[in-house]
Amino acid sequence: MAGLIAGALLSGRGYPSVYATTGDRLGYLTTQPQALQWAGMLHFSSAVPLAILAASLHARLHRLGVRAPGASIALTGGIIAATALMLSGLLQWAMSRHGQADATTLVLHDLTFLTGGPGHVVPLGLLVAGVAVPGLLLKLLPRPVAVAGLLIAVIAELTTLALLITEAAYLLPVRFAALAWLIVAAIRLPADRRQISSAPAATATPDAASAF
Repeated sequence: MAGLIAGALLSGRGYPSVYATTGDRLGYLTTQPQALQWAGMLHFSSAVPLAILAASLHARLHRLGVRAPGASIALTGGIIAATALMLSGLLQWAMSRHGQADATTLVLHDLTFLTGGPGHVVPLGLLVAGVAVPGLLLKLLPRPVAVAGLLIAVIAELTTLALLITEAAYLLPVRFAALAWLIVAAIRLPADRRQISSAPAATATPDAASAF
């Protein structure tokens, strides 16, 4: 959010969509190096706490006795999502250095969208799903929270369609819902097995979560 706001304040206009006209895209990308640098730096930096959160949630799930693939899927999704976000930020910074109205700038802009859009949101959905599924099956999370996480994860995976269907890009802001959900999940997950409200149910159903 800070990257988007900083870019808008420094440039006096919104960051151009990859679906905008070539003139609009190049007009911004070749004249707003400071906005691109700040946005790139902030997007790059935001990937660090995301990676830390993914590792922390993975460790928490293991401490709660989750040995199914879900915990590893969450970690893998989080690391990929953080890496894609870092790459998107670095590409934004690279555009600020180029400053030429040619195809290279447009390609960098497309890559920034791909890595910060579907390339980030799809694995972010895996992180959410990797926490929500065992949270639901083992009753580690309140049912409404877990179900909301599953819905967010499904929408995040559907952003893959943005590679083929322009309108699917409207699903990309689900990233903000995913990040908010992860914060809620981190707060609501028990610190250890002693805090699980329904210990018999949680300990009796680990095989039910073995598929995820």
